Amino acid sequence: MNRADHENLFTAAPLPVAPLDDAGRLACLRLIRSENVGPATFRELINHYGGAEQALEALPELSRRGGSGRTIRICPREQALAELEAAKRIGARPIVTIEPGYPPALAATAMPPPLIYVKGDAALLGRPMLAVVGSRDASAAGTKLARLMAREIGRAGVVIASGLARGIDRAAHEASLDTGSVAVLAGGLDVVYPPEHASLHEEIARCGCLISEMPPGFVPRGQEFPRRNRIIAGVALAVLVVEAARRSGTLVTARLANEIGRDVFAIPGHPLDPRAEGTNRLIKQGATMVTEAGDILEALAPQVASGFRETVAPPAVVEALQVPPPRPPPLLTQSDRDRLVAALGPAPVDVDELVRTTGLGLRTVQVLLMELALAGRIERHGGQLVSLVGAD
Repeated sequence: MNRADHENLFTAAPLPVAPLDDAGRLACLRLIRSENVGPATFRELINHYGGAEQALEALPELSRRGGSGRTIRICPREQALAELEAAKRIGARPIVTIEPGYPPALAATAMPPPLIYVKGDAALLGRPMLAVVGSRDASAAGTKLARLMAREIGRAGVVIASGLARGIDRAAHEASLDTGSVAVLAGGLDVVYPPEHASLHEEIARCGCLISEMPPGFVPRGQEFPRRNRIIAGVALAVLVVEAARRSGTLVTARLANEIGRDVFAIPGHPLDPRAEGTNRLIKQGATMVTEAGDILEALAPQVASGFRETVAPPAVVEALQVPPPRPPPLLTQSDRDRLVAALGPAPVDVDELVRTTGLGLRTVQVLLMELALAGRIERHGGQLVSLVGAD
């Protein structure tokens, strides 16, 4: 469960980073909210066309070439403007992956959310971070341990991130308010969940930082919490699991952290306590067992000392505000498209394998997958895996 296990994973091309004006930010939001534009497709579109405006213009033709039988829905300008105005009213601001200020550790993951909303001290997002997660139905001992760990690690200069849930999350946030607390929400930044955390939600917005990929007013449903968990894992250098039952969202966060090469720490618990079953199993599977804050600080010391920019690859930075010219498109034929579709199936397969199987170039495969994604014909998974939608 460490970074070395993931050295051979495909690394997506980094996005350019430059300040956006209002028009550029609006175009990015429209692209993000358009049909079939997920995180990976957004990244490919920006890298291929050099900017959101150009990508928006290309969407209909790309979707048609991918095999869509109808016109792709592009987010209307008025809808995107209304979303930005709603964010402004609640004191939140959007940060796109191609803007400075986007969390660098999250940007370095394979499929970072194209846009996050931020409320509070956004400077915390640029500091080394540890995610502290655990059971909502936490024991008194687990709650105390979460507080002690979060407080001591926070005093050492590491920001604490969690999900503002009951139990361990709450304890971690409360203990780190003075040193840096980041709450990742499953809904809009103005939606308080659970309701009893209203005062803590307000306190973090005042002296910490709230972040979410969801628009203002969005009420979370069950499927949004795993999406939130991937952000919790992505913004941090490592994840500390304090308590976790055998089946829990906490273990989802640990798994997602492991998949993106983050260190996973776990505090062992009593074998007869069901709230320790998940953490004890993580340790058996290779998570690092810790019993005090010093264990974690020692492990993170090289990353913290370097500001973690040497251990988390940052996106490429461009100084000019002009968007780079789009790369000349590869010459694609219907035969190329047919060959790629024939190589796809219901089982996820990685991009490198598609290149080997089809004999097509990597860039050709990437562009064809972009067309198929916009046509709604493929599903993208983590680790550059793709599968054909509706395949028998």
